[in-house]
Amino acid sequence: MATAAATRVLHLINGEFYAGAERVQDLLALQLGRFGYEVEFACLKDGIFAEKRQSKGAAVHAVPMQSRVDFAHCYRLARLVRSERIRLVHTHTPRSALLGNLVAQFAGVPMVHHVHSPSDRDTESRLRNVRNSLVERVSLRGARRLIAVSSSLDQHLRDQGYAAASIRQVPNGVPLTDKSRRPYVPGEPLTLGMVALFRPRKGIEVLLEAMARLHARGVRARLHAVGPFETPEYERTVMELARRLGLEGSISWTGFRSDIAEEFRHMHVFVLPSLFGEGMPMVVLEAMAAGLPVVATRIEGLPQVVRHGQDGMLFEPSDPAALADTLLRLVRGEASAEMLGDSGWRRQREHFSDVSMAERVAAVYQEVLES
Repeated sequence: MATAAATRVLHLINGEFYAGAERVQDLLALQLGRFGYEVEFACLKDGIFAEKRQSKGAAVHAVPMQSRVDFAHCYRLARLVRSERIRLVHTHTPRSALLGNLVAQFAGVPMVHHVHSPSDRDTESRLRNVRNSLVERVSLRGARRLIAVSSSLDQHLRDQGYAAASIRQVPNGVPLTDKSRRPYVPGEPLTLGMVALFRPRKGIEVLLEAMARLHARGVRARLHAVGPFETPEYERTVMELARRLGLEGSISWTGFRSDIAEEFRHMHVFVLPSLFGEGMPMVVLEAMAAGLPVVATRIEGLPQVVRHGQDGMLFEPSDPAALADTLLRLVRGEASAEMLGDSGWRRQREHFSDVSMAERVAAVYQEVLES
């Protein structure tokens, strides 16, 4: 719990969804009090974050921007920063960095920016990526520190020309939990799991095609898919693919779920077939915390978390044949789901906890405030 003497920090977030980056923001609000900081949120979009978050004790200010260049709330937020004696502004997206830079200047406080994924390849739209990257580049001129969630993002920022002295790497982290996986016996029906805000870059199509290949080889495989779709149009596209592949009866679509730990109990293996744009996926860390073996693509921040052959298995993106072959190793017992899951469980506890993440972020705050 934050004390009366806690240093206040304002997190500017989009607030539209409750996915990986929002989970980081929520956990920081829960844990930073241990280290003398109290979090308030300003949500720049209408959405579900305020309702779904666990950090109910943190104040939330709704300041919806009508467009990316809507700065009507700048003075309001600057007054809030001054009146609440907030010492630092912490931003998390290109949109929030653009507004946060101005708020920090008007209020006379420093700004820290959190980089959760590479802005120049975060979406499927080249135009949107270019726009976000340009907005981020302009906005981050005012940031005192950049927090990169993985070594790949740390290097990405350096390659973009940001000064190494301004970058601090803080790996994501999740709470420690007991193992909740379903034990898997080679040869039995295999239940795969995927948790995501389903959008094209998450690669669900690759997983569906891999499942069809497993079925063609006589493997009984099911999918437990947890999470909403980004758009109704994309949902229809995926459902049509599942129908064409004959997988309709082999998939459980749950939609959004708050209790992800409970959903892990339905899975033997967690699969993340992302195509690009992953900094350090929170859901992979949560699967490891549940003791689930992880099968994921060899992209960006994932190899930093999942050591191939030790904590899980990695395959090349956009390759359903490689994914099917990888899963077949578990079915045949050539790789032990139990050993992989146990190793991942220990690794998460040692390196990727929510408390260690908050402690490192607090150290960044202290460094900025004392400089």
